[in-house]
Formats: sequence, structure tokens, C-alpha cells
Amino acid sequence: MLLAKLIQGPPDKDMPLTAHLQELRSRILKSLAALLAGSAVSLCFIQDIVCLLTSAAGNLYYMKPAEAFVIYMKLTIFCGLILALPFILRQIYSFISPALTDKERRFLLLALPVMLLLGIGGMVFAYLFVFPRGLAFFLSFAGDRLTPLLSLESYLGFMLMLTAPFAFIFNIPIAILLLGCCGIVRTATLAKYRKHVIFAAFILAAVITPTPDIITQCLLAIPMAVLYEISIIFLKCFNKGGRDHEQTQFS
Repeated sequence: MLLAKLIQGPPDKDMPLTAHLQELRSRILKSLAALLAGSAVSLCFIQDIVCLLTSAAGNLYYMKPAEAFVIYMKLTIFCGLILALPFILRQIYSFISPALTDKERRFLLLALPVMLLLGIGGMVFAYLFVFPRGLAFFLSFAGDRLTPLLSLESYLGFMLMLTAPFAFIFNIPIAILLLGCCGIVRTATLAKYRKHVIFAAFILAAVITPTPDIITQCLLAIPMAVLYEISIIFLKCFNKGGRDHEQTQFS
């Protein structure tokens, strides 16, 4: 019932510009309140979060008196944003849904939660499997005569640089699904160029991975190939569901 109500959307009615602005203001305030609540929860566990994120490096340092405080606040807001993101996406959907068709609403209801889960899953995957190998690889250049002195800011920046791209890579199915819904690509074309895409995935992995070993490259290339196959399945199911929905409407 709730899903059907969300797909159907609110009743169509003309709203003046002031009403739209008031609704936008309300959505923004609710999103900021959710961000504040998420940040407050994250602040309660900030020490545990920092210990978890820095477990691969051991002891870290900070060079400026306020550096640790600023980084803790940034990390608190970032984690609060992740916690509040489902609610914020719900507010965005509620604001734009009156201007969408039923098919577009159905796509967004599928895409938004899946995008969130895939993005977080991609970053967790990179943190567990790619980041430790990348960190060990770069630290190995120091040799025995040099001791690495990592600051908290540089360490977290390096971690974000390695893990953030995986949030986008893991959203390949959603991007291909969107292109398919717009009629830009078709499932037959995707299946035809499957071998080329897999080959390109390994080439891309060899270019962007921080280490030269084949294991790290496969850790990036194999998920990309698997996600490409999932994209084809998603697009087939979505196109079939759209045809069935249109047949139901006309019957």
C-alpha cells in the first residue's frame, strides 16, 4: 500500500510559486534537522569511529593545535550525513515527485535506495580490501632508514581518495539502467559488447589502482564486470516490468 501510494504520488494541483518555495524551505529545514541529529549520534561514537578508520595505520599525529578538533568535526558531519541520507533522499523525492510520471517515480523508488546501498557497499569494500594494500604499497617505498610520520589529515585524505571512487563504480548498474530507460542503450547492445567491457575493466583497473600487483587490480576489475552483468539483468527486468504495467493500463 505504501509503495503504491509513493508511486502514484500526490494529487495533481497547481501551486503558486510562493507555495513551492515554502515547501522547499520546509524540506531543507527537515533535512538539516536530520543532518544535525545524525551528527549528534556520530559525535557520541566519534572515538570508536576514529579507532576503526585508523586501525590500519596505528599511531597517527597532528601538526596543528586545532587540527584534531577540526578533523573530528568534519568526520562527525560526514558520518551524520551518511546516517541522514535516507531521510534527505526521501525529502528530495517528495519535493520532485509531483512533476514526475508514474514510470519515473517507479524508477526513483528503485534507484535511490539501491544507489545508497551500492555506494556505501563500494566504500566498505574498498576500505576492507583495496585500502590496506594501497597503504602498505606506498609505505614500502620508505625502506628501513625512513620512518613514516603520518598525520591524521593526510591519512584520512588518502583513505577518501581510494575509497570514494568505489562508491561511483558500484553504481554502474544504476547509471546503465538510467541510460536504458532513456533509450540510449539496449540490453542487446550491452550483451554484445560484454567482452569488450570486461577487457576495458581490467585495463582501467591497471591504470587507477595504486599497486602494480594483479590481486589488487582484480579486486577492482572483477566487481566492475559483475556489476555490468547485474546492469543487464536490471535493465531486462525493468523493461519487462514497464511493458507489463503498460499492458495492464490498456487492458
